Amino acid sequence: MSRKQQLLKRHRRNKRLGLLLGLLVLLGVGVGVHWWLPLVLLPLLWVAHEAWFADHLFYSPAEDYQYTFPEGCEPVAVSLAGQGLRVTQPLPVTGDETLILQVRLKCTWLGRFFDPAVEVLGGDVPDLQTFERGVRGVRYLNLTGQATAVMAGNLRLRGRHCRVLEASQLWVVRSGDLYPRRVMVIAPHADDAELAAYGLYSKAAESWIVTLTAGEIEAEHYQQMGLERAEAARLKGRLRAWDSIAVPRWAGVPQAQCVQLGYFCLQLPAMQAAPDQPMASREAEMADTRLFRQFNSLALPGDHDGAPTWNNLLADLRALIVLARPQVLVMPHPTLDPHPDHVCAQAAVLEALQGLEWQPETLLCYANHLHDNDRWPMGDSGAGVALPPQMEAGQGWTPHSLVLDLNAQRDKAMALGMMHDLQPAPPFKRRLRRLLQRWLAGRKASPYGENEFFRKAVRRHELFWRRDL
Repeated sequence: MSRKQQLLKRHRRNKRLGLLLGLLVLLGVGVGVHWWLPLVLLPLLWVAHEAWFADHLFYSPAEDYQYTFPEGCEPVAVSLAGQGLRVTQPLPVTGDETLILQVRLKCTWLGRFFDPAVEVLGGDVPDLQTFERGVRGVRYLNLTGQATAVMAGNLRLRGRHCRVLEASQLWVVRSGDLYPRRVMVIAPHADDAELAAYGLYSKAAESWIVTLTAGEIEAEHYQQMGLERAEAARLKGRLRAWDSIAVPRWAGVPQAQCVQLGYFCLQLPAMQAAPDQPMASREAEMADTRLFRQFNSLALPGDHDGAPTWNNLLADLRALIVLARPQVLVMPHPTLDPHPDHVCAQAAVLEALQGLEWQPETLLCYANHLHDNDRWPMGDSGAGVALPPQMEAGQGWTPHSLVLDLNAQRDKAMALGMMHDLQPAPPFKRRLRRLLQRWLAGRKASPYGENEFFRKAVRRHELFWRRDL
């Protein structure tokens, strides 16, 4: 069982215990006070839960984030004068550096009911970066794109439902320009490349999009059309295979450089455990990947027998890396992103690179999911992306952030809107919860779509963790 699953299991157990205790209290109130009082309080408590306590947050908002930045991240001393950020030493920057500001926040009493945020003012485009309700501790603002205002001493920080108690350190990462390089994005599923790196791959000199699985499972939306379970899964897999080839064309990526490998969703861990054993789809009643590869322009080693094995996956990746010769390889983060297919995708790429004649210059890792906070990046569409929660200082990774202007954000939103998996309406309970949160907690809906990824991914920043090889 993954850490994320363990956290969810514990969260649900605690919620059930809390619900049982609450019901016992309400029954006691009904017996000892008025019989009708529990009937009034119960729906009010449910509304309060949905509005303020339904987030999956598996740590205390009062904990400090723990980050260790490696060599290459230059620390610059800063201070706050009122709301203004003051750099206490020379800051020679050109404008494309990643800037990360360490701050200490403390929420106001309203910050326990409304999302606390820090307004970043004084630059060309104001920003707003949001944190957990009840925040009290060290957090990291992303000031990438604000270099001019920082150098000029014009940058101001203003808390919304929180106070910025101190700004103690600015980290400057001189990463260099990635856009002139050849980029290959490894996507475990169709839409992962767009969620994480649309802004990067749409502007790179040459981009390749390699999608590992067809993402065919959980096809209930298509079963509602009258299809049997396996038939619905095959239809969903074909649609998502098409998406993985067609949608990057919106960003100008040639069709020949968009590749769908057609392995089966949530079967990568089983494939890794038995590298030469085929692992059939959980729901589509098929054990041949070639149905989902039909839109590829390239022949691959795995096309020979269509067997869904780890060895075939490695052979496919090696052939593509040697052919494309990517200088920048983009893939899921090995520890931040807990999705099993994402973990295995990263492991497959690293194994495929061993002894290969071509080696990339740079690895960029992304996290489309988190262990500890299902709302990250917190806040609204268009806002900046602060560093995610990390409660234990682990191996240092270099943050690398890109800035997306409004036109790039809109293009990214349209790319996500073309993805079939993001189109169905959310379940009724989730829609009701979001409505209550908008009314009572001040949260905004994304203007681009109902799926939560429109809020999470269409942002001012794309955030990666970088390692140069």
